[in-house]
Amino acid sequence: MKKMRIGVFISGAGSNAKKIACFFKEHTHIEVTKIVSNNFDTPLQYDETVGDLVELVSTLEMSNDDAFFESCQKNFDYIVLAGYLKLIPLKLIQLFPNRIINIHPAILPNYGGKGMYGMNVHRAIFDNKDKQSGITVHFVNEVYDRGMFIAQIYTSIEKCTSPEEIQKAVQVLEHSYFPVIIEKTILNN
Repeated sequence: MKKMRIGVFISGAGSNAKKIACFFKEHTHIEVTKIVSNNFDTPLQYDETVGDLVELVSTLEMSNDDAFFESCQKNFDYIVLAGYLKLIPLKLIQLFPNRIINIHPAILPNYGGKGMYGMNVHRAIFDNKDKQSGITVHFVNEVYDRGMFIAQIYTSIEKCTSPEEIQKAVQVLEHSYFPVIIEKTILNN
């Protein structure tokens, strides 16, 4: 079996990207070949365990640069969005049909769509007084958070007294389950 190559796209600090890279570090069939960030201040670039994998690329390049798209097609079999906040261009979706995987910090279809990321999601859930939250892992299509679901994992948030506590509870799920779901998706695809 050919080793499947993952490009991980991030916009933030990259905690999920680090977990993914570490999970696949010694994997027989899957490897993270690059962590691509449109955040030139990401602390992940200085992280000793994954810093050599980080490539900083402007949002403009990631949005409409044919050379970037060709590089992705040449170097990745799958793309994983681990906190990447921009809409993926249609051309990239067409180059990677059902091979771009995203994680969303809520149970979709609730709390999804443009602008619904990070603390925006957790505040909305808190304000709505929901009793549970979780994560949704899904394939990416041309509409924010509307691709086919791969997995949903729930957690109780009844004891959470702030959006920040919800964020922490959801991040535990992200770090625990996202790499495993990626693995199963790739190996079964």
